[in-house]
Amino acid sequence: MSSAPAADQRRLLDVQELDTRLAQLAHKRRSLPALARLVELDSRLADLETALVTSRTAASDLRTEVAKAEADVDQVRSRATRDQQRLDGGQVGAKDAQALTSELASLAARQSHLEDVELEVMERLEAHEAVLRDLEQARAALVEDRDRVVAERDAGYAEVDAEAARVRAERERTADGLDGALVALYERLRGQLGGSGAAALRGNRCEGCRLELNPLDLEAIRARPVDAVVRCEECGRILVRLTD
Repeated sequence: MSSAPAADQRRLLDVQELDTRLAQLAHKRRSLPALARLVELDSRLADLETALVTSRTAASDLRTEVAKAEADVDQVRSRATRDQQRLDGGQVGAKDAQALTSELASLAARQSHLEDVELEVMERLEAHEAVLRDLEQARAALVEDRDRVVAERDAGYAEVDAEAARVRAERERTADGLDGALVALYERLRGQLGGSGAAALRGNRCEGCRLELNPLDLEAIRARPVDAVVRCEECGRILVRLTD
């Protein structure tokens, strides 16, 4: 485009300032400290969940072992009780009594062995359950921490979003009534140049790319009418000429 009112060009700098503020707020929203802490907490929670699954599986398997060991002991104990009752009843012959006595001795040894097995499994189960309790307590503490950080994140979001809404409203008011072609050029350049489509020309320096214009370009720009839309030869942004 060739021209736009000088006042519109100067107001375009205010729009650019507000757009820059909105970009900063968007970056702030994406970079809230709580977000990094949530990533860390979620990673730790995932590790804990894996450990909990492993520990719960191990504890469940050990409970099955304990139940089997108890059943084995009960079976031997019941057999021994029946044999003792038959022996105490006095209704068996000498040969059967001798066999029962021998079997009772064997059952007693078997029961002792099975009780040792049962005790060993119960001790392992107790150790696993202690580990499981510790893991569950650690998970509960992490969940509590995560809930607190989520609240911090949401409060941060609310603060940033409220400020962004205020800036957007101000931006809308500031841009209202600006030359349409000027705004269209600005928006196109802003999309191409990382969010900055217009910059002030202060002295001989473009405030957009921070480079000084060469004397010939500067002289050519100053020779243009005040409503002429000029561009920086270095970065391509709209250059808004200021008198100060």
